[in-house]
Amino acid sequence: MQHFLSAKDLSADVIQSIMDRAEATGKPLTGDSRGHFAANLFFEPSTRTKTSFLVAEKKLGMEILDFQTETSSMTKGESLYDTARTYEAIGADLLVIRHGRDTWYEQLAGRISIPIINAGSGKGEHPTQCMLDLFTIRQEFGAFKGLNVAIAGDIKHSRVAHSHACALRTVGANVYFVEVPGFKDETLDIPYVTMDEACAMCDVLMLLRIQHERHGGSGYDAASYLADYGLTMERERNMQGHAIILHPAPVNRGVEIDTRLVECDRSRIFQQMENGVAVRMAIINLLLEERRVLV
Repeated sequence: MQHFLSAKDLSADVIQSIMDRAEATGKPLTGDSRGHFAANLFFEPSTRTKTSFLVAEKKLGMEILDFQTETSSMTKGESLYDTARTYEAIGADLLVIRHGRDTWYEQLAGRISIPIINAGSGKGEHPTQCMLDLFTIRQEFGAFKGLNVAIAGDIKHSRVAHSHACALRTVGANVYFVEVPGFKDETLDIPYVTMDEACAMCDVLMLLRIQHERHGGSGYDAASYLADYGLTMERERNMQGHAIILHPAPVNRGVEIDTRLVECDRSRIFQQMENGVAVRMAIINLLLEERRVLV
């Protein structure tokens, strides 16, 4: 595997291999990343993803090459390709990129020889978030086959939903979307259920925020959205005893989820964040090892 760009590229065996590597991050990983350079090119705001990549890279002993959009040559008209190619020429061993275009990586794959990790592509995909969420699920249930996973919220504009719908089915889970008017994605062959149906039948309930920045407003106010389509205290009481709650964050408390449930006993939201470091370490290690950078 040269790059890590899309959940569509991942077989069940590769997904399980990443999980296994993430479990082993408390022990020395294969190879030695010390002295290698990573460039994190983030063109959209990020707290969790960018910080966990930084921590993952530092834990692996990598040096971080500085990049700030507002002080880069992209303000002078430089293209994404030329920026990436510049970092490659200077000596970067790895590029981690988040960009607002849905398929920004298509202009780079096949033209950049060092590994590229997709850290978020517009409304397209977020494959590393997908892997850390699957890792969190595996920690809980041990396996995926036959699990009922419901994803609720702004499906249409969510790169998380797009990656998860593919990867979860690859590993044998049953995937459902919760129907919210205006937020359906007809391009994905996933069945829709109501929020009440999802709560009653799911093993895993993943909540998504409304992506206001991608569609100029939703027509929903916070109180009505929570009552009609969010996880209220009443709906949580109807969930199965073993079911867990996930959210890729940032969380809009009191909108997609009652604020009292963000850190309740069945919530794994902050565990997901913690798992982000181990999973991203595993992905970086796998890519560098397969490129034979690590010795």
